[in-house]
Amino acid sequence: MTNDHLQPADWVTNHADYLYQYAVKRVNDADIARDLVQDTFLAALEKAAAFEGRSSERTWLTAIIKFKIYDVYREKSGSLKELRTEEHEALQQQDFFNDFGHWIPAHYPENFISTEPDPLQAKEFGEVLKRCMEKLPALWLSVFTMKHLDEETTPVICESLRISSSNYWVIVHRAKLSLRACLQKNWI
Repeated sequence: MTNDHLQPADWVTNHADYLYQYAVKRVNDADIARDLVQDTFLAALEKAAAFEGRSSERTWLTAIIKFKIYDVYREKSGSLKELRTEEHEALQQQDFFNDFGHWIPAHYPENFISTEPDPLQAKEFGEVLKRCMEKLPALWLSVFTMKHLDEETTPVICESLRISSSNYWVIVHRAKLSLRACLQKNWI
């Protein structure tokens, strides 16, 4: 049952493309993004009677798809919460810092983008960054996306993905190091 504030007959026309772009940017999979949009519309129809009209339809639908995306993150990352020993040892070798917390000279950060704005360069950089993000393990990608694209707080991320705060900070650190290494290799 719908209420007077909603226009479900217009959702596909008015919101499907936006919701699809929102989802595909976060899950990096067109098929999953399409499924998420459909699931969002179904969930919205089921919860239509509870919609009070305190936000726009788009804002409400975006909130629904956001939680659907978090379910995908949880599903993808469920088996990756604990790093296996050999993976952990391999990651330790990727460290960019010495025992005193200073940069190892060979890994010192370099600038990725010039100070002069160049839309073509920014677009190319965005593509390289996307490819680098796709190489991250599912849990790392989920944490990184929630933190930097959705700008979620640490407690929300930890609760949504069911990880500890200390695990969260390790993941954020490792994801940033991994992205930086990939960008330095593929961009500079």
